[in-house]
Amino acid sequence: MKYAVVIPARYQSSRFPGKPLVDICGKPMIQHVWERCCIAVGQDKVYIATDSEEIKQVCNSFGANVVMTSSDCLTGTDRLAEANQQLNCDFIINVQGDEPLIEPEDIRSVICEYQQKPETVVNAMCSITTDAEFRSLNVPKVVASNTGNLLYMSRSPIPVTKNNSFSFAYKQVCIYAFSKAHLTFFASHKQKTAIEEVEDIEILRFLENDIPVNMIKVASSSIAIDIPQDLEKVKNILKNK
Repeated sequence: MKYAVVIPARYQSSRFPGKPLVDICGKPMIQHVWERCCIAVGQDKVYIATDSEEIKQVCNSFGANVVMTSSDCLTGTDRLAEANQQLNCDFIINVQGDEPLIEPEDIRSVICEYQQKPETVVNAMCSITTDAEFRSLNVPKVVASNTGNLLYMSRSPIPVTKNNSFSFAYKQVCIYAFSKAHLTFFASHKQKTAIEEVEDIEILRFLENDIPVNMIKVASSSIAIDIPQDLEKVKNILKNK
């Protein structure tokens, strides 16, 4: 099966405009993500999907393949669907452009899971270890069945005890596998679904349309840069490495 790793990147962001190009230890953030993806699958299989000429120019400068998409995309998955109209892959691996510490091995794990279960939406998750992370509205929490089927995902702290305390939980790691058919479906539904809109979690569009999502556990997550304050954490980790 033909596949590619695609990193959706947009310049406009309500919480952090210009985020993909922010400097982290001498490189734009999008380059850090691209390099991690290249380690996982090789440079020829990695693409950056964007609607920004500025992002395109920067990505071209460090040798990345770039697919231009429209500015009408509501989500990163919509951008992937547009990109695959040009790439025509059997399946696409989505790696978020704001996770410069993403583990190449986790990307390979999602690819392997999809190849064993073709035509299945696959997403990664890992354990939450602190109460602060459990309570953070920036962290999507995952509830899955014993066999890994996604039951629900929320920014609210779930599952929570009746005393509102943290017992255990998992969070989403933003690596996905989508078939061509799943991306076509996603693109054909131009409006966000009701719960997707409320939670601001695009994977819920599949769940709300009775399309199962298979969650796989990975050892640890990277640090997503949602707001400018997250930058220092990532810079410190990279300096220590």
